[in-house]
Amino acid sequence: MKKLHHLTSVKIIVGLALLFFIFQACKTEKKDAIKETDKEEVIEITTNTMDFQSIDTISSGWNTFKYINKSEETHFFLLEKYPVNKSINDGRVEVFPVFQNGMDLINEGKPEEALKEFGNLPEWYSEIVFSGGSGLVSPGAKGFTTLNMKPGYYVMECYVKMENGIFHSVMGMSKPIVVTNSESGNSEPSENFSISISSAQGITYDEKNLPLKGVRSFEVTFIDQITHENFVGHDINLVRYDDNVDLKVLESWMNWADPKGLIAPAPQGIKFLGGVNDMPAGSTAYFQVNLKPGNYALISEVPNTISKNMLKTFKITE
Repeated sequence: MKKLHHLTSVKIIVGLALLFFIFQACKTEKKDAIKETDKEEVIEITTNTMDFQSIDTISSGWNTFKYINKSEETHFFLLEKYPVNKSINDGRVEVFPVFQNGMDLINEGKPEEALKEFGNLPEWYSEIVFSGGSGLVSPGAKGFTTLNMKPGYYVMECYVKMENGIFHSVMGMSKPIVVTNSESGNSEPSENFSISISSAQGITYDEKNLPLKGVRSFEVTFIDQITHENFVGHDINLVRYDDNVDLKVLESWMNWADPKGLIAPAPQGIKFLGGVNDMPAGSTAYFQVNLKPGNYALISEVPNTISKNMLKTFKITE
Protein backbone atom coordinates (compact mmCIF):
# COMPACT_ATOMS: atom_id res chain seq x y z
CA MET A 1 0.00 0.00 0.00
CA LYS A 2 2.86 2.34 0.86
CA LYS A 3 4.46 1.74 -2.57
CA LEU A 4 1.08 2.32 -4.29
CA HIS A 5 0.63 5.55 -2.33
CA HIS A 6 4.11 6.66 -3.43
CA LEU A 7 3.32 5.93 -7.10
CA THR A 8 0.06 7.85 -6.83
CA SER A 9 1.92 10.84 -5.38
CA VAL A 10 4.44 10.72 -8.22
CA LYS A 11 1.62 10.66 -10.78
CA ILE A 12 0.00 13.67 -9.12
CA ILE A 13 3.29 15.60 -9.15
CA VAL A 14 3.97 14.71 -12.78
CA GLY A 15 0.42 15.66 -13.70
CA LEU A 16 0.71 19.03 -11.96
CA ALA A 17 4.04 19.67 -13.65
CA LEU A 18 2.54 18.82 -17.03
CA LEU A 19 -0.38 21.18 -16.39
CA PHE A 20 2.10 23.90 -15.40
CA PHE A 21 4.09 23.53 -18.63
CA ILE A 22 0.89 23.50 -20.72
CA PHE A 23 -0.27 26.64 -18.93
CA GLN A 24 3.08 28.34 -19.54
CA ALA A 25 3.04 27.30 -23.23
CA CYS A 26 -0.46 28.70 -23.63
CA LYS A 27 0.64 31.93 -21.97
CA THR A 28 3.60 32.17 -24.34
CA GLU A 29 1.48 31.38 -27.37
CA LYS A 30 -1.10 33.94 -26.28
CA LYS A 31 1.61 36.51 -25.68
CA ASP A 32 3.04 35.95 -29.18
CA ALA A 33 -0.34 36.04 -30.92
CA ILE A 34 -1.35 39.19 -32.74
CA LYS A 35 -3.85 40.95 -30.51
CA GLU A 36 -7.39 41.41 -31.74
CA THR A 37 -9.13 43.63 -29.19
CA ASP A 38 -12.75 43.13 -28.16
CA LYS A 39 -13.39 46.87 -28.39
CA GLU A 40 -12.25 47.28 -31.97
CA GLU A 41 -13.75 45.09 -34.66
CA VAL A 42 -11.25 43.39 -36.97
CA ILE A 43 -12.45 43.13 -40.56
CA GLU A 44 -11.71 39.67 -41.94
CA ILE A 45 -10.96 39.14 -45.63
CA THR A 46 -10.49 35.54 -46.74
CA THR A 47 -9.20 34.17 -50.03
CA ASN A 48 -10.03 30.52 -50.72
CA THR A 49 -9.06 30.34 -54.41
CA MET A 50 -9.47 33.44 -56.61
CA ASP A 51 -11.86 35.38 -54.41
CA PHE A 52 -12.30 37.89 -51.59
CA GLN A 53 -14.80 36.90 -48.91
CA SER A 54 -15.62 39.85 -46.66
CA ILE A 55 -18.34 42.22 -45.58
CA ASP A 56 -19.49 44.75 -48.18
CA THR A 57 -19.75 47.90 -46.04
CA ILE A 58 -17.40 49.29 -43.39
CA SER A 59 -17.21 52.44 -41.28
CA SER A 60 -14.77 55.24 -42.03
CA GLY A 61 -11.80 56.03 -39.80
CA TRP A 62 -9.25 53.57 -38.46
CA ASN A 63 -9.92 49.94 -39.39
CA THR A 64 -7.81 46.82 -38.95
CA PHE A 65 -8.01 44.23 -41.74
CA LYS A 66 -7.08 40.60 -41.14
CA TYR A 67 -6.28 39.05 -44.51
CA ILE A 68 -6.37 35.23 -44.45
CA ASN A 69 -4.87 33.50 -47.47
CA LYS A 70 -6.24 29.96 -47.59
CA SER A 71 -5.34 29.48 -51.25
CA GLU A 72 -2.27 27.89 -52.80
CA GLU A 73 -0.99 31.13 -54.36
CA THR A 74 0.46 34.40 -53.08
CA HIS A 75 -2.01 37.31 -52.95
CA PHE A 76 -2.55 40.81 -51.60
CA PHE A 77 -5.49 43.18 -51.50
CA LEU A 78 -5.35 46.77 -52.74
CA LEU A 79 -8.16 49.22 -52.00
CA GLU A 80 -8.83 51.62 -54.88
CA LYS A 81 -11.12 54.59 -54.22
CA TYR A 82 -13.09 55.06 -57.43
CA PRO A 83 -14.27 58.47 -58.68
CA VAL A 84 -17.94 59.39 -58.27
CA ASN A 85 -20.32 57.60 -60.65
CA LYS A 86 -17.78 54.85 -61.44
CA SER A 87 -18.11 51.28 -60.20
CA ILE A 88 -16.44 47.90 -60.38
CA ASN A 89 -18.37 47.21 -63.58
CA ASP A 90 -16.59 50.15 -65.24
CA GLY A 91 -13.27 48.78 -64.05
CA ARG A 92 -13.98 45.32 -65.38
CA VAL A 93 -14.94 46.72 -68.80
CA GLU A 94 -12.52 49.64 -69.25
CA VAL A 95 -9.48 48.97 -67.02
CA PHE A 96 -8.86 45.26 -66.36
CA PRO A 97 -8.86 44.26 -70.06
CA VAL A 98 -6.39 47.03 -70.99
CA PHE A 99 -3.86 45.82 -68.43
CA GLN A 100 -4.37 42.19 -69.47
CA ASN A 101 -3.97 43.03 -73.16
CA GLY A 102 -0.84 45.02 -72.36
CA MET A 103 0.59 42.16 -70.31
CA ASP A 104 -0.14 39.72 -73.13
CA LEU A 105 1.80 41.96 -75.54
CA ILE A 106 4.72 42.16 -73.10
CA ASN A 107 4.75 38.38 -72.91
CA GLU A 108 4.83 38.27 -76.72
CA GLY A 109 7.91 40.50 -76.73
CA LYS A 110 6.06 43.57 -78.00
CA PRO A 111 6.78 46.29 -75.38
CA GLU A 112 6.06 49.24 -77.71
CA GLU A 113 2.65 47.85 -78.62
CA ALA A 114 2.01 47.23 -74.92
CA LEU A 115 2.67 50.90 -74.15
CA LYS A 116 0.17 51.89 -76.83
CA GLU A 117 -2.37 49.54 -75.27
CA PHE A 118 -1.89 51.11 -71.83
CA GLY A 119 -2.72 54.41 -73.52
CA ASN A 120 -6.26 53.06 -73.91
CA LEU A 121 -6.92 53.40 -70.20
CA PRO A 122 -9.93 55.69 -69.63
CA GLU A 123 -9.39 59.27 -68.48
CA TRP A 124 -11.12 58.56 -65.17
CA TYR A 125 -8.46 55.95 -64.32
CA SER A 126 -6.16 58.81 -63.24
CA GLU A 127 -8.76 59.81 -60.63
CA ILE A 128 -8.53 56.50 -58.77
CA VAL A 129 -6.94 56.95 -55.33
CA PHE A 130 -4.87 53.93 -54.32
CA SER A 131 -5.68 53.81 -50.63
CA GLY A 132 -3.64 51.00 -49.11
CA GLY A 133 -4.34 47.39 -48.32
CA SER A 134 -2.17 44.46 -47.32
CA GLY A 135 1.25 43.68 -48.68
CA LEU A 136 1.80 40.29 -50.27
CA VAL A 137 0.70 37.30 -48.17
CA SER A 138 1.96 33.78 -48.85
CA PRO A 139 -0.30 30.70 -49.00
CA GLY A 140 -1.49 29.71 -45.54
CA ALA A 141 -0.35 32.99 -43.97
CA LYS A 142 -2.25 35.94 -42.50
CA GLY A 143 -1.61 39.65 -42.76
CA PHE A 144 -2.83 42.40 -40.40
CA THR A 145 -3.04 45.94 -41.79
CA THR A 146 -4.57 49.04 -40.19
CA LEU A 147 -5.77 51.89 -42.43
CA ASN A 148 -7.52 55.22 -41.96
CA MET A 149 -10.36 54.94 -44.46
CA LYS A 150 -12.24 57.87 -46.00
CA PRO A 151 -15.90 57.54 -47.04
CA GLY A 152 -16.47 56.43 -50.62
CA TYR A 153 -16.79 53.57 -53.07
CA TYR A 154 -13.75 51.28 -53.30
CA VAL A 155 -12.71 48.33 -55.38
CA MET A 156 -10.58 45.66 -53.73
CA GLU A 157 -8.31 43.77 -56.12
CA CYS A 158 -5.29 41.52 -56.44
CA TYR A 159 -3.25 41.68 -59.65
CA VAL A 160 -0.70 38.97 -58.96
CA LYS A 161 -0.53 36.77 -62.07
CA MET A 162 -1.39 33.13 -62.52
CA GLU A 163 1.23 30.84 -64.02
CA ASN A 164 -0.26 31.51 -67.49
CA GLY A 165 0.14 35.29 -67.08
CA ILE A 166 -3.52 36.07 -66.35
CA PHE A 167 -4.07 38.64 -63.59
CA HIS A 168 -5.94 37.40 -60.53
CA SER A 169 -8.30 40.39 -60.84
CA VAL A 170 -9.40 39.11 -64.26
CA MET A 171 -10.06 35.70 -62.68
CA GLY A 172 -12.42 37.13 -60.07
CA MET A 173 -10.22 38.72 -57.41
CA SER A 174 -12.04 42.07 -57.36
CA LYS A 175 -14.80 43.18 -55.04
CA PRO A 176 -16.60 46.45 -54.22
CA ILE A 177 -16.39 47.87 -50.69
CA VAL A 178 -18.41 50.87 -49.49
CA VAL A 179 -16.97 53.03 -46.69
CA THR A 180 -19.72 54.96 -44.93
CA ASN A 181 -19.70 58.40 -43.28
CA SER A 182 -20.21 56.73 -39.92
CA GLU A 183 -16.97 56.73 -37.91
CA SER A 184 -15.59 53.43 -36.62
CA GLY A 185 -14.50 55.04 -33.34
CA ASN A 186 -11.28 53.03 -33.41
CA SER A 187 -8.10 54.72 -32.24
CA GLU A 188 -4.84 54.96 -34.17
CA PRO A 189 -2.55 52.05 -33.23
CA SER A 190 0.67 52.53 -31.32
CA GLU A 191 3.88 51.60 -33.11
CA ASN A 192 6.94 49.54 -32.17
CA PHE A 193 8.94 50.38 -35.29
CA SER A 194 8.64 53.32 -37.69
CA ILE A 195 9.34 53.13 -41.44
CA SER A 196 9.30 55.90 -44.02
CA ILE A 197 9.21 55.45 -47.77
CA SER A 198 9.77 58.00 -50.53
CA SER A 199 10.90 58.17 -54.14
CA ALA A 200 13.98 60.17 -53.09
CA GLN A 201 15.20 58.22 -50.04
CA GLY A 202 13.63 54.81 -50.54
CA ILE A 203 12.84 52.82 -47.39
CA THR A 204 14.35 54.39 -44.26
CA TYR A 205 14.22 53.54 -40.57
CA ASP A 206 16.42 53.63 -37.47
CA GLU A 207 18.95 50.90 -38.26
CA LYS A 208 20.46 51.12 -34.77
CA ASN A 209 17.20 50.11 -33.08
CA LEU A 210 15.81 47.19 -35.06
CA PRO A 211 12.66 45.41 -33.87
CA LEU A 212 12.95 42.45 -31.53
CA LYS A 213 11.24 39.08 -31.93
CA GLY A 214 7.58 38.75 -30.97
CA VAL A 215 4.45 40.62 -32.00
CA ARG A 216 5.38 44.01 -33.43
CA SER A 217 3.46 46.89 -34.98
CA PHE A 218 5.14 48.67 -37.90
CA GLU A 219 4.18 52.26 -38.69
CA VAL A 220 4.56 53.15 -42.38
CA THR A 221 4.67 56.80 -43.49
CA PHE A 222 4.49 57.69 -47.17
CA ILE A 223 6.64 60.81 -47.54
CA ASP A 224 5.66 61.09 -51.18
CA GLN A 225 4.12 58.95 -53.90
CA ILE A 226 4.92 58.67 -57.60
CA THR A 227 3.96 56.41 -60.47
CA HIS A 228 6.92 54.15 -61.20
CA GLU A 229 7.87 52.56 -64.52
CA ASN A 230 5.39 49.75 -64.00
CA PHE A 231 2.42 52.14 -63.49
CA VAL A 232 2.17 51.58 -59.72
CA GLY A 233 3.29 53.52 -56.67
CA HIS A 234 5.67 52.32 -53.98
CA ASP A 235 4.48 50.18 -51.09
CA ILE A 236 5.93 48.05 -48.26
CA ASN A 237 6.05 44.23 -48.21
CA LEU A 238 7.63 42.20 -45.40
CA VAL A 239 9.43 38.98 -46.38
CA ARG A 240 11.09 36.28 -44.30
CA TYR A 241 13.66 34.42 -46.39
CA ASP A 242 16.04 31.46 -46.18
CA ASP A 243 19.82 31.86 -46.05
CA ASN A 244 20.33 30.64 -49.64
CA VAL A 245 17.84 33.05 -51.27
CA ASP A 246 19.19 35.33 -54.01
CA LEU A 247 17.63 38.72 -53.28
CA LYS A 248 18.10 39.78 -56.92
CA VAL A 249 15.63 37.06 -57.87
CA LEU A 250 13.17 38.50 -55.37
CA GLU A 251 13.80 42.01 -56.73
CA SER A 252 12.97 40.93 -60.29
CA TRP A 253 9.89 39.01 -59.18
CA MET A 254 8.39 42.08 -57.50
CA ASN A 255 7.92 43.88 -60.84
CA TRP A 256 4.60 42.78 -62.40
CA ALA A 257 5.58 44.30 -65.79
CA ASP A 258 8.37 41.73 -66.08
CA PRO A 259 7.00 38.59 -67.81
CA LYS A 260 8.40 36.56 -64.91
CA GLY A 261 7.39 39.08 -62.26
CA LEU A 262 4.57 38.86 -59.69
CA ILE A 263 3.61 35.51 -61.16
CA ALA A 264 2.94 32.07 -59.70
CA PRO A 265 4.86 30.43 -58.24
CA ALA A 266 6.63 32.91 -55.97
CA PRO A 267 10.40 32.39 -55.55
CA GLN A 268 11.33 29.49 -53.31
CA GLY A 269 12.62 30.09 -49.80
CA ILE A 270 10.55 33.20 -49.09
CA LYS A 271 7.40 33.86 -47.11
CA PHE A 272 5.41 37.06 -47.53
CA LEU A 273 3.97 38.34 -44.26
CA GLY A 274 1.91 41.35 -45.34
CA GLY A 275 2.69 45.04 -45.16
CA VAL A 276 0.98 48.15 -46.55
CA ASN A 277 -0.04 48.63 -50.19
CA ASP A 278 0.16 51.86 -52.23
CA MET A 279 -1.06 55.02 -50.48
CA PRO A 280 -1.04 58.77 -51.26
CA ALA A 281 1.71 61.12 -50.09
CA GLY A 282 1.36 62.04 -46.43
CA SER A 283 -0.53 58.86 -45.51
CA THR A 284 0.29 56.74 -42.48
CA ALA A 285 -0.75 53.13 -41.97
CA TYR A 286 0.28 50.16 -39.84
CA PHE A 287 0.87 46.45 -40.16
CA GLN A 288 1.32 43.88 -37.42
CA VAL A 289 3.39 40.71 -37.50
CA ASN A 290 4.76 38.07 -35.15
CA LEU A 291 8.52 38.21 -35.80
CA LYS A 292 10.36 34.94 -35.38
CA PRO A 293 14.15 34.52 -35.59
CA GLY A 294 15.38 34.65 -39.18
CA ASN A 295 16.23 36.82 -42.17
CA TYR A 296 13.79 39.57 -43.16
CA ALA A 297 13.45 42.07 -45.97
CA LEU A 298 11.29 45.11 -46.55
CA ILE A 299 10.72 45.49 -50.27
CA SER A 300 8.57 47.62 -52.55
CA GLU A 301 6.67 46.39 -55.59
CA VAL A 302 8.60 48.54 -58.08
CA PRO A 303 11.43 47.93 -60.58
CA ASN A 304 15.07 48.27 -59.48
CA THR A 305 14.41 48.20 -55.75
CA ILE A 306 18.09 47.83 -54.85
CA SER A 307 19.22 50.99 -56.66
CA LYS A 308 16.15 52.85 -55.34
CA ASN A 309 16.92 51.79 -51.73
CA MET A 310 13.57 50.03 -51.62
CA LEU A 311 14.99 46.67 -50.56
CA LYS A 312 16.25 46.67 -46.99
CA THR A 313 17.25 43.60 -44.97
CA PHE A 314 17.52 42.90 -41.26
CA LYS A 315 17.80 39.88 -38.97
CA ILE A 316 15.78 38.82 -35.94
CA THR A 317 17.73 36.84 -33.35
CA GLU A 318 16.71 34.77 -30.36
